[in-house]
Amino acid sequence: MAALSSRIVSPGPKIGTLFGEDGELLVPPEGWEFLPAGDGPLTRRVKQLGPCWQVQVQKGRRTISRGIWAPAAHIRTAREALEAKRATPEHRRRKATDQARRERQHQAYVREFYQACLEFLAFAPAYEQQARLLAQAVTSLATPVGSGTVARTSRIPLEERVRAAVIAWLRHQTTGYDQMVIPRVKGRRREVRRLLARRSVELLARYRAGEALTPSCPLRLALEKARAQPGAPLSSV
Repeated sequence: MAALSSRIVSPGPKIGTLFGEDGELLVPPEGWEFLPAGDGPLTRRVKQLGPCWQVQVQKGRRTISRGIWAPAAHIRTAREALEAKRATPEHRRRKATDQARRERQHQAYVREFYQACLEFLAFAPAYEQQARLLAQAVTSLATPVGSGTVARTSRIPLEERVRAAVIAWLRHQTTGYDQMVIPRVKGRRREVRRLLARRSVELLARYRAGEALTPSCPLRLALEKARAQPGAPLSSV
């Protein structure tokens, strides 16, 4: 029976309804509950106990899981077993060790990203201080775990991540992009972002060449604002 089979579904038109793979409208079986995504170990335990319906949505090119529908008894059993395991001293020690390891890895990545930013910027010696401040600002914004920025993806090389993060920072801090009213026409926002990216590249080129800059230079003003509201100190990256 369909209700006893695991399947992939998507949100339906009303709360408590779903669409099946073939577009049919479904209602979760009686006695089932929704378990939101977020606790991977719990979700895996529930899946091991029997059939479930995984709710997925498409976001751009990515498929994102919203959670699963499964028998309430399975969710309760899995949660109780997991809570018991997590309460043991061994689990707490292992969790602390894992967290410390992840923090070391994160800090190493922050330093690597910051250094890669400096190499990408390659400002003239006269603007070394500005390069460091910009690299710090970009790194502080782009590297936090869970930020969802391009810096957190491993699908593209570090150099490309850095370039995208720098251009994004410049777009938001040195242009009027955030206040623009862009027509909801397919491709229009992408076109605007390409135009602003070219302007950002031209702005960076002036710093790389060591050109004299006016007090109204948008990057200079943005860096002065960043200096007044710094993120992590330079010594931390």
